Amino acid sequence: MTTIVFPLLKYVTVSAAVAVGLYATLLGLLTRPSFQAHVVYLHKIQMTWFRDLNVPESFGFLRNQVTPFSVRSSDGGALYAWHILPIASYRQHESTLIEEPSGFVHKIKSRTAFELLRDDPEARLVIHMHGAAGTVASGYRVPNYRALSAGDPEKIHVLTFDYRGFGRSPGTPSERVLIEDGISVVEWAMNTAGIPPSRIMIFGQSIGTAVTLAVSEHFALQSPPVVFAGAVLVAPFADVATLVATYRVAGSIPLLSPLARFPELFRYLSTYISDSWSSKDRIARYIRANEDNNEKYRLTLIHAEDDWDIPYHHTEILFWHAVKAMASQGISYEELELKKSTSKTDMGAAGSVMAWQTNNGIVREEILKTGLHDVIMGNPVVTMAVMRIFE
Repeated sequence: MTTIVFPLLKYVTVSAAVAVGLYATLLGLLTRPSFQAHVVYLHKIQMTWFRDLNVPESFGFLRNQVTPFSVRSSDGGALYAWHILPIASYRQHESTLIEEPSGFVHKIKSRTAFELLRDDPEARLVIHMHGAAGTVASGYRVPNYRALSAGDPEKIHVLTFDYRGFGRSPGTPSERVLIEDGISVVEWAMNTAGIPPSRIMIFGQSIGTAVTLAVSEHFALQSPPVVFAGAVLVAPFADVATLVATYRVAGSIPLLSPLARFPELFRYLSTYISDSWSSKDRIARYIRANEDNNEKYRLTLIHAEDDWDIPYHHTEILFWHAVKAMASQGISYEELELKKSTSKTDMGAAGSVMAWQTNNGIVREEILKTGLHDVIMGNPVVTMAVMRIFE
């Protein structure tokens, strides 16, 4: 018996020591901003390797339904982008569209698709801020574009792009860089495509929700303020410090969550976080600015209970910060939970919906039973959210 137990104990001890050593090494690397950027943004994970983004047809689109082009970034570089035509509009102009050359377009203004966006006074534009990793064509993003446009397949165009450091957009990502890139794309939509803010909606998923709130706040604080039709946030998070306390890469590999039970150590390591992405503060400032300026606003927060990447309680935290900013006397988290117990709509297997409204704005919290972190983007709940905002 001894001959079996001792080698087994030795194996377990060595394995545990190796695991602890590797985790300690990971923690050390996470204190370095450059390594943090790779972990937070995962921008080197393309997920579209060996496929040409300049051939959108290979991702299931019709010939020239998507126009690949670039938007100038704040540093003078190029942000790779796709303009996606709504399907009914494409059908109406199919013969003209298929006669044009396909592939990357250097002069976007010369294309029929651009003219259909610019010249239609009823055209709507969804500006898409994607999450970490991949490119404009990765994962569930293509079904997401279809869900966004499905609310009005004749009028809703989609504009998506890769931040600097992602896909074909050169550079290095950071909180400042992603916000600047989002602002550049919105300014292109308003100034080059000529779409007024009232016909623009911003969609964000995962890290893209943080970009969406930062960009929305930036424009709401302008003089005069610029406020869009609304924003839809899918799988948002409160801030990076709260996120890393629960986040698991690919839903399985923990970052700092094992240390959350040691508050002092966790707080110390949190001081090394380079990009804070404090969405809970930004959503509050955005709402207060609109309330102070009597500007109309609409926000929809959507999350699935089975999201293993970002737990859905992040949306509950964000919703609370939004409601606190909307309520003249403020409201505690416990008070809001009590209010939810009597006011939210129970949708059964579809989840629940809670809305908070003032004379100026409305914020909806939609918690779905299923949808995971990415699959949810292509579901009808997203289409309905877009339809409500553009009503």
